[in-house]
Amino acid sequence: MNEQETHTGGCSCGAVRYESHGKPTRAAVCHCRYCQTRTGSAFGMNVYFEDSQIKVTSGELKEYSFSNNANRHFHNRFCPKCGTTVFWRIEMRPGWTGVAAGTFDAPSFWFETDEAVQIFTRTKAPFVDVSFSDSHETAAYYSPTHNDHPGLMIREEQPLQSFDLIAHD
Repeated sequence: MNEQETHTGGCSCGAVRYESHGKPTRAAVCHCRYCQTRTGSAFGMNVYFEDSQIKVTSGELKEYSFSNNANRHFHNRFCPKCGTTVFWRIEMRPGWTGVAAGTFDAPSFWFETDEAVQIFTRTKAPFVDVSFSDSHETAAYYSPTHNDHPGLMIREEQPLQSFDLIAHD
């Protein structure tokens, strides 16, 4: 991959667009409870860049911040129109911006990185079969005080209290 290569991406509705410049610092399949709740899936596909490599080219992002039970701080940046989480920053990786891999227009370019890793396999869903030569039960920077449980997250902002579901015929 060309070190100066530019890749574009954005949210589901197209209101937020961004560019990444250069090679990712790391790509990760992450099975931690944070990524599971952030994505609503069994794992997160994360591509990390130095902060200076990411540029929002259009749209505005909102931020939702919270701390986990180990008092680690997370900052999700999402589109206020469609709710897509596009970026995040985690206290354990200062200077890095995480990008949701599926938000890239061509979401597979980062497969070429030498820095791909699978982490938090201890909370991996049993039906997930992803093989990486570099796999870890947790991560070196992780220091839990309890087992990861989504109810133990301490929220700094309250999510929407309720919403109406509309039934479609």
